[in-house]
Amino acid sequence: MARLLFLILLSAFPSPVVPIHNSSAGGCAIIRPPRDGGIRYRGLTQEQIRSVQILPVDYEIEYICRGNRVIVGPKVRKCLPNGTWTDMTQHSRCLLLCPRVWSSLENGRVAAKPPGPPVEGTVLHYSCHAGFMLEGRNISHCTKLGKWDAPKPTCLYDRNYTGKKKLYIGALFPMSGGWPGGQACMPSAQMALDLVNNRSDILPDYELELIHYDSMCDPGEATKLLYDLLYTEPIKIVLMPGCSGVSTLVAEAARMWNLIVLSYGSSSPALSNRQRFPTFFRTHPSATLHNPTRVQLFQKWKWTRIATIQQTTEVFTSTLDDLEQRVKEAGIEISVRQSFLTDPAVAVKNLKRQDARIIVGLFYETEARKVFCEVFKEKLYGKKYVWFLIGWYADNWFKIKDPAINCTVENMTEAVEGHVTTEIVMLNPETVRGVSNMTSQEFIAALMSRLGGMNPEETGGFQEAPLAYDAVWALALALNKTVAPLKAKGRRLEDFNYNNHDITAEIYRAMNTSSFEGVSGQVVFDAQGSRMAMTLIEQLQGGSYKKIGYYDSSQKNLSWFGNDVWIGAGPPADRTVVIEEFRYLSQKLFAAVSVFAGLGILLGILCLTFNIYNGNVRYIQNSQPYLNNMTAVGCMMALAAVFPLGIDGHHVHRSQFPVVCQFRLWLLGLGFSLAYGSMFTKIWWVHTLFTKKDEKKEKKKQHLEPWKLYATVGVLLAIDFLSLMIWQIVDPLHITVEKFTKEAPKEDLDVLIQPLLEHCSSEKMNTWLGVVYGYKGLLLLLGIFLAYETKSVSTEKINDHRAVGMAIYNVAMRRLITRGEWQSEQQDTLKTGSSTNNNDEEKSRQLERENRELQKIIQEKEERVSALRNQLAERQALRNRRRPSVGQNQNHNAPPPQPDPKSLLPPPGYPNPATDNHSLPPSFSNSSSLYPADSKMSRNHCHNSQIPLLYK
Repeated sequence: MARLLFLILLSAFPSPVVPIHNSSAGGCAIIRPPRDGGIRYRGLTQEQIRSVQILPVDYEIEYICRGNRVIVGPKVRKCLPNGTWTDMTQHSRCLLLCPRVWSSLENGRVAAKPPGPPVEGTVLHYSCHAGFMLEGRNISHCTKLGKWDAPKPTCLYDRNYTGKKKLYIGALFPMSGGWPGGQACMPSAQMALDLVNNRSDILPDYELELIHYDSMCDPGEATKLLYDLLYTEPIKIVLMPGCSGVSTLVAEAARMWNLIVLSYGSSSPALSNRQRFPTFFRTHPSATLHNPTRVQLFQKWKWTRIATIQQTTEVFTSTLDDLEQRVKEAGIEISVRQSFLTDPAVAVKNLKRQDARIIVGLFYETEARKVFCEVFKEKLYGKKYVWFLIGWYADNWFKIKDPAINCTVENMTEAVEGHVTTEIVMLNPETVRGVSNMTSQEFIAALMSRLGGMNPEETGGFQEAPLAYDAVWALALALNKTVAPLKAKGRRLEDFNYNNHDITAEIYRAMNTSSFEGVSGQVVFDAQGSRMAMTLIEQLQGGSYKKIGYYDSSQKNLSWFGNDVWIGAGPPADRTVVIEEFRYLSQKLFAAVSVFAGLGILLGILCLTFNIYNGNVRYIQNSQPYLNNMTAVGCMMALAAVFPLGIDGHHVHRSQFPVVCQFRLWLLGLGFSLAYGSMFTKIWWVHTLFTKKDEKKEKKKQHLEPWKLYATVGVLLAIDFLSLMIWQIVDPLHITVEKFTKEAPKEDLDVLIQPLLEHCSSEKMNTWLGVVYGYKGLLLLLGIFLAYETKSVSTEKINDHRAVGMAIYNVAMRRLITRGEWQSEQQDTLKTGSSTNNNDEEKSRQLERENRELQKIIQEKEERVSALRNQLAERQALRNRRRPSVGQNQNHNAPPPQPDPKSLLPPPGYPNPATDNHSLPPSFSNSSSLYPADSKMSRNHCHNSQIPLLYK
């Protein structure tokens, strides 16, 4: 009962659901169900069933029966385009089913008339195998009550029988479907059975008989056939399935019946699992045997990138998993992995889109035609592509007309040209006679005779035929080995039944130790029950397959013929060749910028020299020359950063590039801190001291300490130094290669140019740059604000705060040119400490013009004074000559006249000569008494506030 339940579970498949629409245009009318039965309408509700009258074309209905009745006749009918249902000439009836136990006879056979399930009206005829006698009636009828009219007979062993006893082999040959291998494999197996049965040294007391069905390479169909094989007499001692999907089903179920399974056409790697398939053997090697050969070819042609496309079945999925593991160990990448169930169109398009070049295809022959029809449409063939396929297709598989594709034979031939196949060596290339006393060439000739002139290229399974032939021989030799051990235990092969584990164990041991020379080569099974063999490598050249090498995976030996042919100059590249091309700075541009930077550095040196040379000049001293020197040095450092910024991989080795990165960072950072920091310091202190007028600020104006300026620059420099040092310790700069968009060359080449650029970077580059830019940016904004705030301030302590930077040198040179001399220290002492008025440049120029006019007026007045002085002297002399006698007589004894003190006073607005004569110019020293009180040279014309302007 457990076995029956297992088969029912295996055969349980969901029914497809089809949406149905009521239509009067085309379709079939609803038909009446059989008596005692009904109809299952797929996809329809009860309301739809009652309302619909016409069912569409291709719609299927299924008959169902009530109670213990079964359907006899077509169970499913399909609506045809002509408006009729399929198989209407055959009636479908619901009949009572008689017990199926009567349908099998141990050590005998049962013939049912009519064939099919044992329903009312069925007649069974019984007979026993050779060596057995029938006990009971040889005929039984199934009545209308669902019962047999006679007891079930039995076959008893005939101890007096001296002929051969039959051993039955249950085989499933796929005569159609995805791989119709049974077309050649079944005749090959039958040929081997005939030879074995004629041999007196192999199973002399037994005769092997083959009971076979067409599995159509479909596990669903195989489930029903397996049920018939197991529950229909005679008992089968061994099962022989074909396709991998069918073999998986059979091998998994066989252990429950203690049956050995020997496959001739199963390559699924999953079947090598001994825990899952403990009694499975195969003369067809595992599909994984192709993979070492493929990897060897990938390495030979220097391919490191491949793609795969597979049909979604267990055999191909397992094979691909094994391939993925092997290529990974070999350092080869599977860049694209596509799969499909029935339609490969999308998968092929994805291969094209992802630039697949070396493609491994795993699918059955019928699907291969669909794939390459899409390959032709997508132009995924030619000199840029190589396809790897399975080698067990028919030689003309791509020329067979297939209604499932819309490509011509010419299209298919063009698309498949040049592909490579790996195929297990299934025919011994050497001329040796094996256990069957037949060479491989003689076998092919005998098979061709048995096929009756069929074209081998159009016969499915022709290449696997030697494996089916050797499978029968392997089974016969194993059974022959078990005769003696079983006899020693008091057992015989004919005693085998599905509950006898001992006989199965003996057959397993004999199979496991098999080793003989067959027409397919040396037949040996590994620990997983798989055949070990060599691999044949072929290439399609000019529409036909040519052998280009062999590979022995056990010895890792590649035998290469060297006759491979390629559409292009040689094996194609495994991808679009990407040529990495480093982009370097233009040397002409670098030279030009370097020249300008050098000129800037030279100018900085000149300015620095000028500032140091004239350091004792008061005007230079009041401009804080040490800060100016820092500005010059900072500018030179920033300009010097141009040189490491222009150095790249064209000038230095990659290992030295991080050093260049450090130079760039430190030169720019410290250069900015020195250049801008010194200018910022001037503006900062001017703003601090002179923007407020309280007493405290007035005191500060008179006591600006130079060390405070230098300390401020030092703080800014220390902050920069500390931040850069932390950056380099925590996250040092290193070389980074940035990739840009690939470029296609102008030539028609299968290459792309990958532009690369080397630059300096660190792991958290954006974070560090954000910190540095944020700090310096705020410093710049603050400097702009302070410059605006102090635009009206003028001070002698820092006399160039409004012309920071390089402007200081222009101001100094302009002063030297316009005056022709530097002010003396004595003249500079006349200037006040500060002035908060007349900061405007226009006013300054106006005052200078007024100063020059006043100088001219003073010069004219001096000349006038000198002339008046001469006239006065002459008048005095004349007056003295006119009155000599009078004066002598009248004043002889009188003292000489004294000058009037008031006449000796200077003109109004001039200092007293007795007190400030040392501070006046020489031209003013002897003319103070010549100006009357109401002289035009009033205070308005010579105010002492304008005197310093005469010497600016």
